Amino acid sequence: MELTILGCYSATPKTNTSPTAQILNIRNHIFLIDCGEGTQVQLRKYKVKFSRIQHIFISHLHGDHYFGLVGLISTFTLLGREKELHIYAPKGLKEIILLQLKLGKSWTNYPLYFHELDTKTPELLFEDEKVVVHTIPLKHRVYTNGFLFEEKEADRKLNIEAVKKAQVDVAYYQKIKKGFDVKNEKGELISNKELTFNPAAPKSYAYCSDTAYFPECIPQIMNCTLLYHESTFLEEHSQLATSTRHSTAEQAATIAKEANVERLILGHYSTRYSSLQKFIKEAKPIFKNVELAEEGKVFNI
Repeated sequence: MELTILGCYSATPKTNTSPTAQILNIRNHIFLIDCGEGTQVQLRKYKVKFSRIQHIFISHLHGDHYFGLVGLISTFTLLGREKELHIYAPKGLKEIILLQLKLGKSWTNYPLYFHELDTKTPELLFEDEKVVVHTIPLKHRVYTNGFLFEEKEADRKLNIEAVKKAQVDVAYYQKIKKGFDVKNEKGELISNKELTFNPAAPKSYAYCSDTAYFPECIPQIMNCTLLYHESTFLEEHSQLATSTRHSTAEQAATIAKEANVERLILGHYSTRYSSLQKFIKEAKPIFKNVELAEEGKVFNI
């Protein structure tokens, strides 16, 4: 699992700061998470193949999280895209995007599916044999969700030496990986535990977009491998965090500690701050394994 930060600042873009967008590479899926203004430029800058993006997750309808979407959708058309595209977003985004496409007479030449969200409880958005994605209801000025991406347990790993020694035919290798006991060439039933190693533990990524301090999300993200939690302000501006329903670095660290996550990434910084190191300094006394989101930074999970 690999996370690439395309943008990690709040509000308006500047020459050296980009609004929120991320790419999550998980079990051969390329998921785009939020799509602030300029995201398609960032995708090119960091060499993400447009054609591999089939699922886009939008947390809420504030512009710094979706203003880049209609441009990206239009560019897909210009590039001759044929693959379908799925967009998971709050109710209302479909109306916004379709009106823009209609007035510009620029309908897509590929299937475009909107999955509109309006529930305030965790909702299953996507699932296949490798990955499952749920919403994380959050508390902001408008209806907002984070997203929880979880790997499913992988196939068991073959112990090739043990398999050969047990004289098991190669035709049974896939069945062995699925956890089955199999018979060898002598007709003896061989236990799967003798032929395999445990797979790597499944990993998870919790993306907590714009939100006030919201401990109610902790049970859902408990023990996750990596947590991205917004930290728009420092504690010295906690009154702004309260009035705008954002979080401070200290509050993000508290959520990480209470949820017992392995790693924390801070992001969605207000551009009022000249140094991001203040965010680390504020969070570390509470949660030590904390890092800063930075444009172009890649986190291997």
